[in-house]
Amino acid sequence: MGRVRDAPAGVRRHEEIERLYREQGSRMWRALLAFAGDPEVASDAVAEAFAQALRRGGEIRDPERWVWRAAFRIAAGALKERRREVPGVEEEASYEMEEPARELVAALAKLSAKQRAAVVLHHAAGYPVNDVAHLIGSTSAAVRVHLMRGRRRLRELLGDEG
Repeated sequence: MGRVRDAPAGVRRHEEIERLYREQGSRMWRALLAFAGDPEVASDAVAEAFAQALRRGGEIRDPERWVWRAAFRIAAGALKERRREVPGVEEEASYEMEEPARELVAALAKLSAKQRAAVVLHHAAGYPVNDVAHLIGSTSAAVRVHLMRGRRRLRELLGDEG
């Protein structure tokens, strides 16, 4: 019987993606919930990103970066599609959140997608600026600008309470 390290590349990649899901799946879901404000969008984006990663297997050089980027793009696409279907109508979320969290999610929704992704990945998911840049396919300088502008806008929207 062969050893694991002798397994075909696709098997190792699937194991790596499964490990990534176990380690990052719930963190990613929480970040996407903050990004999208909708638990269904967050769940669908996480599931679809990992399903696509499994299908692509060895084609992906950096699975963690790829899955995070894919999940945010899928969520952004779902939000864009929702706005096209019923413009100006906000759907009442079935997910129960405390009032401060609802206010934050509503304020995050008013940021640009790049600002929102940078703020959520940095502050909610805990990634350093360089990692955020890597995950969203940007530069560290651009991420710092998105963070500065996003935080400024959030202070305007939520008040300067900290």
